[in-house]
Amino acid sequence: MSTQNDGPSQGFERGLSGRHVEMIALGGTIGTGLFLGAGKSISAAGPSILLIYIITGLFMFWMMRALGELLLTDTDQPTFVGFIEKYLGLRTGFVIGWTYWLGWVTIAMAELTAIGTYMKFWFPTIPVWIWALGFLVVLYLINIIAVGAFGETEYWFSMIKIIAILAMILTGFIMVVMHTKTSAGVASLSNLWKYGFVAHHGHQILSAFQMVFFAFLGIEFVGITAAEAKDPNKVIPKAINSIIVRILIFYIGALIAIMSIQPWTNYSAAQSPFVQVFSGIGITAAAGIINFVVLTAAASSLNSALFTTGRMLYSLTPETSRFHKLNKSKLPFNGITISTLLIGFAALINYVSPDGAFEIITSVASAAFVVIYAVLVVSHLVFRKSDDYANGEKKFKMPGAPYTDYLTIAFLIGIYIILLITKETQLTAVLALVWFAIMTVISLRLPKKL
Repeated sequence: MSTQNDGPSQGFERGLSGRHVEMIALGGTIGTGLFLGAGKSISAAGPSILLIYIITGLFMFWMMRALGELLLTDTDQPTFVGFIEKYLGLRTGFVIGWTYWLGWVTIAMAELTAIGTYMKFWFPTIPVWIWALGFLVVLYLINIIAVGAFGETEYWFSMIKIIAILAMILTGFIMVVMHTKTSAGVASLSNLWKYGFVAHHGHQILSAFQMVFFAFLGIEFVGITAAEAKDPNKVIPKAINSIIVRILIFYIGALIAIMSIQPWTNYSAAQSPFVQVFSGIGITAAAGIINFVVLTAAASSLNSALFTTGRMLYSLTPETSRFHKLNKSKLPFNGITISTLLIGFAALINYVSPDGAFEIITSVASAAFVVIYAVLVVSHLVFRKSDDYANGEKKFKMPGAPYTDYLTIAFLIGIYIILLITKETQLTAVLALVWFAIMTVISLRLPKKL
């Protein structure tokens, strides 16, 4: 296993511009959790979901500020796992690193399957596996050309998602100002409280926190780009600091628009609220438009997965390994290739295996991210007590540390407890703990520290 302290000799190409990194950071917080999952969140919490997004967003911002401070101490680190290794030991780095890699592989497998399913909306007679592998090949080729090609692709994927959300917000604003009549009444801000601010007397508030948290998965992805950003000391802080604004505009703004156009009680948990809104105002192509947007979101997640898994495999393998090498384009070609093959092979296996089993695997990976984020914040706490912090240049200090670290860790523990006590997620939360136990046993063959 690599110690990840190779420094500038790694030779990664710094081909990601400021606009690439900023848009990647933005895209990392917007996904199918908003476009498809918001209906379920609204049904569970009602308009109080706005407060849940704000609270969760605040803790995610603090987690990212902890990550940002670590990143700027060594911008040549290919992944944030290097900091976990440095401050919490090789064993912890091993467990978290391989869990993170496998988590992104399973997420990619799920997104690959979803892409094929979304394409059946327009081409119902063409088998899902053709579209799935077709997208995988195209995105693989983009990822092995140059890091700039990945950045440009991700830029436009994110732009499509942003346009869709802004269209929703603008539609809501116009309808509220014009007091537009709908099948459910009149578009008005009063719809946010007229039918009750908290759904089900608050009985599903805790489960709503879990739903919202999973909508933020992938927010840490911008941290993987630091070693390949043209000016990381400038663009990484800018991208992280804009998280709060992005949450307020894109999550809170979109949800306010959705619940103002028609009462939250009219939304079905089984359907995208975006589809329901556009259909309700007479846009017959609403389902097709949203299908295109979620297709883009899935392709974006798959693209990010290929980028991440390639770099992770590079970082996790010994320097003598073929996976710990860069090609002429300064890309971890072998790491990207083997990850892509694994993703493609597993997706094909998924077509002939029970759906339930595959869903459990991806859910376990999602649950594991709670632990990964908590360990990341713990490594920041240890860093703050180390000589590196005492004697180093104070860059991009996390506000309120160490108290904000403790609060964030407590919040993440709370999310995991919710997973354990919620019937629908209990099994996956337990299986995630089993996975960590197995990986910890395997890690015992490693030294405790670097």
